Amino acid sequence: MEANVGWTVGRTIGRGATSTVSLAAATTTGDLFAVKSCPLSRSSLLRREQSILSSLSSRHIISCLGSDVSGGCYHLFLELAAGGALSDYAGYLEESKIRSFTRQIVLGLFYLHSRGVAHGDVKGRNVLVGEDGRRVKLGDFGCARRLGDVGLVMGTPAFMAPEVARGEAQGIESDIWSLGCTVLEMAMGKSPWPEVSDPAAAIHRIGFSAAVPTTPEWMSAEGKDFVSNCLRRDPKERWTTEQLLRHPFVAEADEEPPAPCSNPKQRMWVSPKSSLEFGLWESATEEGKEEELLEIIKQLESPSANWSWDDSWVSVRETTEEGEEGYY
Repeated sequence: MEANVGWTVGRTIGRGATSTVSLAAATTTGDLFAVKSCPLSRSSLLRREQSILSSLSSRHIISCLGSDVSGGCYHLFLELAAGGALSDYAGYLEESKIRSFTRQIVLGLFYLHSRGVAHGDVKGRNVLVGEDGRRVKLGDFGCARRLGDVGLVMGTPAFMAPEVARGEAQGIESDIWSLGCTVLEMAMGKSPWPEVSDPAAAIHRIGFSAAVPTTPEWMSAEGKDFVSNCLRRDPKERWTTEQLLRHPFVAEADEEPPAPCSNPKQRMWVSPKSSLEFGLWESATEEGKEEELLEIIKQLESPSANWSWDDSWVSVRETTEEGEEGYY
């Protein structure tokens, strides 16, 4: 998406430590996307995220659609996943689905690591689900870094590897530990360290003890072995993504389980952006069909999103008939 294309910002659908994620729409086409925004004075991390994401191209990673500067803020345009975050489904997944999602996450990490990039904050909240509930992609690259880059370690305490918790290093091996924690999160529906609620206590236990998260008894032997190969306290002993892809827990998992219908469009990654391209909206743009349009939007709803279209939507950039741009 070009920066000079008009767009409108809607409801807030997520908040982070330094930025806000909102629903947005292109003025001319109505295409929906996510926009991650922060003040220009604090935009260095978001600009770094844009730099990394724009260099990547994988069906297992959320796409960067462009960026813009307006209203004193830096805006990063991102593909919008209609299914919400994987953490919203955690605790309600059969092992077959956990295997499938895990394989897709590992494929995303395999691509990242082969490009010399560490994600830095792998967890269920940063894995986004497609509208069909079958495909997932890695998102939120706010903690990502290129190998060799120096700087403060970042991430979510409960998902940090021991070396990260100690502030020693953060690299591709750390992503593998976080992957193991994410598998446990999918299985249990809670933190991999459920007995520790204080972030400081979690960092101390992860970084300065011999403890590892507990795998639930009901998981298969293959699942337990997969997790144990991720959760090795010595980063040199953790399996690589290439090794993990050959592990029986994910080696034969359905990467993209077929949709229940034979329509090939239903076998694609479906987000509101791509759904618009399916022509679903053409019949709803005629006079008197606004309610039908709203119902189509609601069908794409993320679990916690508010899709009501009202006067709170604000035009951020608008192109006039004369071609002049306006900023709001």
